[in-house]
Parts: sequence; C-alpha cells; structure tokens
Amino acid sequence: MIRRLSQDPSFWAALLAGPFTWGLLTFSKDTAPDLLWPLRSPLPLLLPGLVYPFLEELVFRGWLQGWLWQHASSRQRIGPVSWANLVTSVVFAAFHLLQHAPLWALAVLPPSLVFGFFRDRYQRLTPAIILHSFYNTGFFWLFTTG
Repeated sequence: MIRRLSQDPSFWAALLAGPFTWGLLTFSKDTAPDLLWPLRSPLPLLLPGLVYPFLEELVFRGWLQGWLWQHASSRQRIGPVSWANLVTSVVFAAFHLLQHAPLWALAVLPPSLVFGFFRDRYQRLTPAIILHSFYNTGFFWLFTTG
C-alpha cells in the first residue's frame, strides 16, 4: 500500500497543496512566523501534529466514514466525493466549532474532503493520517508561537 501511495500523483498533489495553502495563509498574518520555535520546544507541536490527527482519523474516517461506507447509498458519489466522505467531513467541520470560530471550522471542510477521498480510495486510514499530520504540522509550525 505504501508503495502504491508513493506512486499516486493525486496523493503527491494533496501533499503539495499543504505548503501552497500555508504560503497563501501567511499573507493573512501580520508578522513573519518564527520557524525555529519547534526546535526550541517541540512538545507543543506533538499534539496537533501527531496525536490529534491520529485520533481524529480513527474516529471520523475510521469509525464514522467506515460505518457510513457500509451502507450502499453512502458509496454514491458527487464527483470524486462519496456521500460517506461528505457527511463525515461536515460532521468533522462541525466538531471543530467546539474549539474554533465558525469561519476557521468551515475552513477544515476542504482538507477533510481530501482526507476522506484517500480513505475511500485506499480503504485504509494510513493516507488520511499522513496527510492530516502533515497539514496540521505545517499549519501549527507556521501559525503558532510555541
């Protein structure tokens, strides 16, 4: 599976979308990011970069999307997005309302659809966990002061 994943141009495009998005978001920030803070104190990056993505993917894409996928109607697609992925991503974005302002919670929806796309494509959590960890690590590295 890892070999197939490493040869999947869609997966590489999804990985590259992270740094592209971070670059665009840096224009919305008043100050330049301190890129060295994780080297001084890496612990604040562990939860959002590794632990949260792993746990969220287990719950949302592993349990909820997997459960929805078992129902034939949830396998129907709107373009590349399954109904199981769409429902899971909406619930995932709504879950982020507990910690984020509505606009930031809504901003979680597009990456969630990407994570769910790869969950559907490979019928495994590994690609979604890799992407989620990568996106979160880059975002928190750039937009958190440690």
